[in-house]
Amino acid sequence: MCTFRCLLLAVALSLVASPSSSSFAQYAAGPAKIFPLERAFPLDEQVELNELRARDRVRHARILLSGGGGRRRSSIGGVVDFPVQGSSDPFLVGLYFTKVKLGSPPTEFNVQIDTGSDILWVTCGSCSNCPRSSGLGIELHFFDAPGSLTAGSVTCSDPICSSAFQTTAAQCSENNQCGYSFRYGDGSGTSGYYMTDTFYFDAILGESVVANSSAPIAFGCSTFQSGDLTKSQKAVDGIFGFGKGKLSVISQLSSRGITPPVFSHCLKGDGSGGGVFVLGEILVPGMVYSPLVPSQPHYNLNMVSIGVNGQMLSIDGVAFETSNTRGTIVDTGTTLTYLVKEAYDPFLSAITSSVSQLATPIISNGEQCYLVSTSINDMFPPVSLNFAGGASMMLRPQDYLFHYGFYDGASMWCIGFAKAPEEQNILGDLVLKDKVFVYDLARQRIGWANYDCSMSVNVSVTSGKDLVNSGQPCLSISTRDMLLRFFSSIFLALLVCIFFSLT
Repeated sequence: MCTFRCLLLAVALSLVASPSSSSFAQYAAGPAKIFPLERAFPLDEQVELNELRARDRVRHARILLSGGGGRRRSSIGGVVDFPVQGSSDPFLVGLYFTKVKLGSPPTEFNVQIDTGSDILWVTCGSCSNCPRSSGLGIELHFFDAPGSLTAGSVTCSDPICSSAFQTTAAQCSENNQCGYSFRYGDGSGTSGYYMTDTFYFDAILGESVVANSSAPIAFGCSTFQSGDLTKSQKAVDGIFGFGKGKLSVISQLSSRGITPPVFSHCLKGDGSGGGVFVLGEILVPGMVYSPLVPSQPHYNLNMVSIGVNGQMLSIDGVAFETSNTRGTIVDTGTTLTYLVKEAYDPFLSAITSSVSQLATPIISNGEQCYLVSTSINDMFPPVSLNFAGGASMMLRPQDYLFHYGFYDGASMWCIGFAKAPEEQNILGDLVLKDKVFVYDLARQRIGWANYDCSMSVNVSVTSGKDLVNSGQPCLSISTRDMLLRFFSSIFLALLVCIFFSLT
């Protein structure tokens, strides 16, 4: 008969043999990783349009500087519903950020979600000229490298540093430490050094089952910041890069089988905002896909035409060319949507002509606006952005217009598309909202479908490995498999226990 000590041994062996919450050998048997997002501007704080465009210009300068070498460029078994803050309203919107935990003991950091950069970096405790408070109503934290029991340095000979040299501005210090220095077009910048430490996240195993998971990752520890990064008004603890580089968190985790090579988001578009960011594939019907443009540092799609009210616009083909400096980028960090001059002018002309008998055009603070007396859905035409592979992004009037108040008793709506200051079209939150977007890195494509982002979502964790998807939530299957493995391991452990008891 097995003793109490032996029973404890059996349980311990079963826990070791079963797939634990902190070690998933294959992401097909593991959960999706969910990151709740929060808005950067308080919901009750109005933001002027010129401030948003100025912020977008800073954002675009950072994107454009990242294109060349040596420069910088998140059982679901059914239903998942994560309350998230954020809004596409140009007067209430802000960048999205989420919370991550690093180190031992873990410290929580608020980091901006950024699909346009590759590195997760947080502010080091030794950082000079760094904000000590934030106007966003959050408490800033600083990474204490000497105080973390699991922190490790990255030397110049480390393969991590070699990857950094390929995708970012890596450099070697006098003490053989792998460092970085990111300089942005707006004059701001950060420098520091790369580290490795434990990264914690919640693994969702079922509707009411949340497991604490962790994995070692490489990230940046910022010791110096300059320019806008030093301002307290919008300060966060760092940037969470979800780009295509080898050192992005999604690349690090998926290459080790911890997560699938796919992530998704759904941004709620009404005034109250909300959304979800998932390391995994959100499953919704009606998804359409367009291939990513190869050999580009960002998430570039090949846009081929723009339609207004079902009619394709006559646009110079140069507007849709893709090169090191041209193309169409999907970027959640940009609020508005930007078109190059060759596409913007025909688009604006087509919209104005379409509503000339129904709305009164007016220029307000330099913006093209319209005075309307009824619902914009009854007056303004649908718009389609058309991409390679036959995928179209259908836009409602509220996806390219924003409400700008009232004038002479009439409601004033303004064009939410702007003329791109550079040669790249950038699809921002205005058109990304109210849609599920899936970044399928295994198949090198981006998919989207209209969706009410206030509703629950189903998430698959098998997509991207075997390139087979049943179209049903797969985590319920993996949860069943985990339970089978768990009880099988208990049975095997008990057999071992009985054997030792008899001997």
